[in-house]
Amino acid sequence: KKIYIHISLKGNEVNCYGEKKTVVETAGSRLTELSRKEDCDVVHNLIMTIQDRYRKLHQCTTERGRTLEDVKKNAKQFSESWRLLVDWMTEVEQTLDTHKEIAADHEEIKLQLTEQKDFQKLLRSKRPMYEATLKSGRGLHERSQSAQDRQHLENLLSELRDSWDTISGKSMERQHKLEEALLFSGRFTDALQALNDWLYRAEPQLAEDVPVSGEKDMVNNLIDKHKVFQKELGKRAGCIRTLKRSVRDLTRSSTADAHWLQEQMDELEGRWEDVCKLSVSKQARLEAALQQAEKFDRLVHSFLEHLAEAERVLKYGVIPEEEEALLSITSLSFQEMELESIQCLSEEILSSCHPDSIITLKSWISVTKTRYEEVQTWAQQQGQRIQASLSALEDERENLQRLLDWISSAEEALDLRDQEPPAESIEHNQELIVQHMVFMEELNRKLPDVEHATKSCKQKLIPKQQASRSTLKLQPTVIPLPLENLNPQTPQLSQLVSHWQKLWLLALARQGRLEQHEQRLQEMEEFANFDFNVWRKRYMQWISHLKSRILDVFRNIDRDQDGRISKKELIDNVLASSKPCPHTRS
Repeated sequence: KKIYIHISLKGNEVNCYGEKKTVVETAGSRLTELSRKEDCDVVHNLIMTIQDRYRKLHQCTTERGRTLEDVKKNAKQFSESWRLLVDWMTEVEQTLDTHKEIAADHEEIKLQLTEQKDFQKLLRSKRPMYEATLKSGRGLHERSQSAQDRQHLENLLSELRDSWDTISGKSMERQHKLEEALLFSGRFTDALQALNDWLYRAEPQLAEDVPVSGEKDMVNNLIDKHKVFQKELGKRAGCIRTLKRSVRDLTRSSTADAHWLQEQMDELEGRWEDVCKLSVSKQARLEAALQQAEKFDRLVHSFLEHLAEAERVLKYGVIPEEEEALLSITSLSFQEMELESIQCLSEEILSSCHPDSIITLKSWISVTKTRYEEVQTWAQQQGQRIQASLSALEDERENLQRLLDWISSAEEALDLRDQEPPAESIEHNQELIVQHMVFMEELNRKLPDVEHATKSCKQKLIPKQQASRSTLKLQPTVIPLPLENLNPQTPQLSQLVSHWQKLWLLALARQGRLEQHEQRLQEMEEFANFDFNVWRKRYMQWISHLKSRILDVFRNIDRDQDGRISKKELIDNVLASSKPCPHTRS
């Protein structure tokens, strides 16, 4: 219920303890207060990440709470129903064990048979509750994650089934004994009537037009009922044989009653054979319905699992970089095929569906359609976003390619111009300088486009201590290299940055060469009109600016102190001096 957060940000520490939501908000506000200006974006992203993760955690916790409440409610209902049924069946079993012995008197047997039929009606009325309890227990067993809980549920369900089968078996056995006693009491008419009544009641349930399809739990319940009926049918086969043998003995006489009994017996045998055939047919139809229901159950659960996986990938999965993979994650073609298979199978089941299973089956169909529409809507939205991203990426690629092509052509143009012989006149060199200035202006106009194309690149991290030490040092003025602090993340961006920097350096180098050649041409022009007297005056003025005398300068030149200065020594000294006269070095 309470959490602790400790965050250290460049020497500043945040410690918070308390309720989850309060801690997240407090930590966020304190981080914002402590953060520096350059850390604001980082801190803001951290806060957004924490808040997003908290919202997801809160949503998962809420959903789990609702799931636990549902399971608790279902477990309570199962426990109460199970206890009521087991208590009732224990009491009924004791009653069956203490029943009176089968009477010998015909009227007493009929009375006991009537009581037994009333009990059978009561037992049939309890069957829906028994089936609902079994279904609830199986649902809890499927959702259980603990082996101990699953084993406990299996034991409870096994005890419930065993108790039900026990009282059902004892009830059928008593009814069979009563019918046999009625038969052996000599009242063949009552025995025939009792068997005919039972066959009349059984025959409509076995008819071919009775629907047996549905969802898996319902079909399993129908199969269980049919197994009980088949056991009861097998036990009555002995009564039929005994009754047939007794009637055959009686019909040896030619009395009217004997002929009537034979006709009734023939009718009973015909109905018995029909019921046996219908029983076998229903068994086959139930087996086919079970296979159909199991297939439907597998398709539905597999479909929902695939949808959940697709939804997870769409919401939280890693977005691939390849275009085909980007488009494939938004495609639900496989799930659409599964939904079509489910709809076709559901229509086939509904055509012969048991009434009690129609609502459940339609509910599953509605769930599958709704879930598919939800995920499809999300996939369409994600597909639109991905398509927009792909279009933006394609535009960026085309823009990058255009810039790279322009840079390549500009490099070729510079290379061709550098291969031309240098200008021989100042006018020609001035034309080349103007031409290069136009190129530099075009280069500067392209710079914003390059900066826009590389805006997604991360900035290189420069240690603050190193940056602060570098600012304390006096460094000469250097023209900054464009895009110098970028750290490209893709090969194309890296190529663009490196080629742009190379082009920029080539352009600056050509500009420097043209300026140097311009200075050299000016010096050559001045050298052509050289006047020693003019140069001597300038040189003397430069010496006087240095607050020196000419004799002192000559003494410095005369290193061997012989009172003479050679021409070469004078020239070397003048060239080595820093006199700012264009024609001095000439």
